[in-house]
Amino acid sequence: MTATRVDAELIRRLPKAVLHDHLDGGLRPATVVELAAEVGHTLPTTDPDELAAWYFEAANSGDLVRYIATFEHTLAVMQTREGLLRTAEEYVLDLAADGVVYGEVRYAPELNTNGGLTMAEVVETVQEGLAAGMAKAAAAGTRVRVGTLLCGMRMFDRVREAADLAVAFRDAGVVGFDIAGAEDGFPAADHRDAFEHLRRENVPFTIHAGEAHGLPSIHQAVQVCGAQRLGHGVRITEDIVDGKLGRLAGWVRDRRIALEMCPTSNLQTGAATSIAEHPITALKDLGFRVTLNTDNRLVSGTTMTREMSLLVEDAGWTVEDLRTVTVNALKSAFIPFDERRALIEDVVLPGYAL
Repeated sequence: MTATRVDAELIRRLPKAVLHDHLDGGLRPATVVELAAEVGHTLPTTDPDELAAWYFEAANSGDLVRYIATFEHTLAVMQTREGLLRTAEEYVLDLAADGVVYGEVRYAPELNTNGGLTMAEVVETVQEGLAAGMAKAAAAGTRVRVGTLLCGMRMFDRVREAADLAVAFRDAGVVGFDIAGAEDGFPAADHRDAFEHLRRENVPFTIHAGEAHGLPSIHQAVQVCGAQRLGHGVRITEDIVDGKLGRLAGWVRDRRIALEMCPTSNLQTGAATSIAEHPITALKDLGFRVTLNTDNRLVSGTTMTREMSLLVEDAGWTVEDLRTVTVNALKSAFIPFDERRALIEDVVLPGYAL
């Protein structure tokens, strides 16, 4: 397998799984332009190609706060039922076109209520759009399963409300929960009541940690809040010296707590310096359950095919490495075990048997 020539076309065809991908960070540039015109929102440019370039340039500032600020324009066009239906449906179709067979999409419903929709109506609408996208993808022969993670914004006061929605919609496509937003200065433990509620109701959750803030945020996410996965988690390397794992790093690895790693995004926010030196490779080799993700496809100008290609070209990854992170993602997906096993055995492993 490792001797197989790995080129862009092969990578595009490989089955993929993505666990960390934001709905409002992955819109099509042309869709943003069209929807902005409909709602009267002013964009930096109305040329789709120029808008894509603007996003990529703004996101390469090395500043997480500025990176997050780029979402102003995508969120502006996601405040109506029509906008949410279209963006959710296109989200699924774009994953299918990229060879993704399982995806988890996350968003914060409180950020989509400026047009008068309630948070519950936002969730219902997004689920309707995702279902339409999955049906169209299946009809076209590119079946993809998409689950939803609802996010609470850690710097605001509606985290528990979002958690309640995750419980309410867990049988209607919502598979888990997350908190997002500015990490430094807004500790996850401030929302411990939400996480305790989710545990009582058997709803799994991940927490953005170890990106803009270091080991204390990872410790808090895992040991105080009980996260089953870590969003990014790239700074777990601060607890590893010359290949020797500290107690926190050892706990994360040995308990198979998945790291939702996003190489291009980490370069843009300053959490990593290059693809070649991104910690994902070293962590993979040390036995951590690393997964590969896009984070925000429009903002980062990326796809799963591109993320895989960069690791092959710049970090020497093989097809076997790509298979490993894909299987890792499905092992840690927030869907039932039998569905995970079926995707691994019936779709992923045959797809990598080159």
